[in-house]
Amino acid sequence: MAPTPSAGRARGADKRRRLAAAAAKVLHEQGAERTTLADIAGAAEVPVGNVYYYFKTKDDLVRAALTEHEAHLDALTAGLEELPDPRERLKALVGAWVERRDVAARYGCPTGTLAAELDKRADGDLDVAAGRVLRRLLDWSADQFRLLGAAHPDDLATTLVAGYQGMSLLANALRDPGIMTREGARLQEWIDSVARP
Repeated sequence: MAPTPSAGRARGADKRRRLAAAAAKVLHEQGAERTTLADIAGAAEVPVGNVYYYFKTKDDLVRAALTEHEAHLDALTAGLEELPDPRERLKALVGAWVERRDVAARYGCPTGTLAAELDKRADGDLDVAAGRVLRRLLDWSADQFRLLGAAHPDDLATTLVAGYQGMSLLANALRDPGIMTREGARLQEWIDSVARP
């Protein structure tokens, strides 16, 4: 029996999704410049020749990886929205960062490291796309501070996200996940101190 067109579309969508997820993982671990289409195809368990059917260039795969980062952030913040208190949401966000301390110590922040690398390229707009993902995190964080009635919520969000990027960078540079644990605890204490009405 021949496969139905809808089954073929579902397999195609699955391959595309696997390639995007593999791109996010491999680009995080190897960086954009060192990563090849073959690396991503191998991680996705898709024949390298099939990659071009779904993504014409490596830049298209980088865009797909950034979309994966955005989807991960959206899923994380949607889960945090289940918490009734904005203060607890912010502290749980920091907790989620600290949970990934071993990954951060090995590879840094997935979006932050990619944004820094893409910014050094002379061509394209991928650095702007990476910045949009970080902007989403800033906006969500500012909304939480705003809900708490804190003064200057946008500035507080910048401090929070900068703290995360800094602790990820240091943990990665020094290969010390303990930095994430210690600085994460400080960020949570800071959230308590600035968020009191």
